[in-house]
Amino acid sequence: MSERPVTIAHISDLHCGSQYHIPSLASRVVDEINDLAPDALVVTGDLTDMGFRQEFKVAKRLISRMEVDRVMVLPGNHDARNVGDMHFEEYFGARSTELRFDSVRILGVDSSEPDLDAGRVGRERYRWIEERFSEPDEVKVVALHHHLLPVPGTGRERNIVYDAGDMLRVLASSGCDLVLCGHKHVPNVWRLEAMVVVNAGTACSYRLRGKTRASYNIIELTPDRIKVILKHPFDEPEVVADFKRAIKRECVWRPTDELRGEAAPDTAGVWFS
Repeated sequence: MSERPVTIAHISDLHCGSQYHIPSLASRVVDEINDLAPDALVVTGDLTDMGFRQEFKVAKRLISRMEVDRVMVLPGNHDARNVGDMHFEEYFGARSTELRFDSVRILGVDSSEPDLDAGRVGRERYRWIEERFSEPDEVKVVALHHHLLPVPGTGRERNIVYDAGDMLRVLASSGCDLVLCGHKHVPNVWRLEAMVVVNAGTACSYRLRGKTRASYNIIELTPDRIKVILKHPFDEPEVVADFKRAIKRECVWRPTDELRGEAAPDTAGVWFS
């Protein structure tokens, strides 16, 4: 990867069709992203309010206005309502997907469950993640809708990914550098050992908690740094995290099916800043 940062615009929770969706705010987000001209656009779910076809049509028109060559769109729990997964595939294609450029690989994982608010990744996707992340020199990014870690300021925890513990083990042992999530409408950054976990707020709706405001994230990746920039529409960008990327000295990857029934591998001491 060259020294020029790979820039990812990370937006989430558009809620097209909801009374809280603000079209003027959405237009501002479109204009800002087009001015930014990122290398990739990642949309981590809840494109719609109830998963209806007309809502997906609105979301498709909105996202299509963003002039970005590489686009990854993932479903959220609202999109999985009312058989919405069928409409999602009609307008956006596969519900789990991949982007790759330079030495950055982004895996998009569908964590939605039909008509449920909580999410699940599932064992059937663990091996896919492990296999795609078997190249040690890549910067590895995973995107999904549901949050893997509790987000401060969001009340009682009740709809995290059901298999979050197993998923975190798969990501850690596969050398994942960055996780992009949505769902809770509150922006947040955690650093968990060598992995950075970034939540996006709601980009263009007033489904807000407390004093949070509509926002999205701008991620800048270089071979040795992960920078997270918070952007409120109409405001100046704010750098909220700038981490030195951990370097993997050795590979501890083992396929998930070899680990079933065994204790999880001890990865302590494998990752170094």
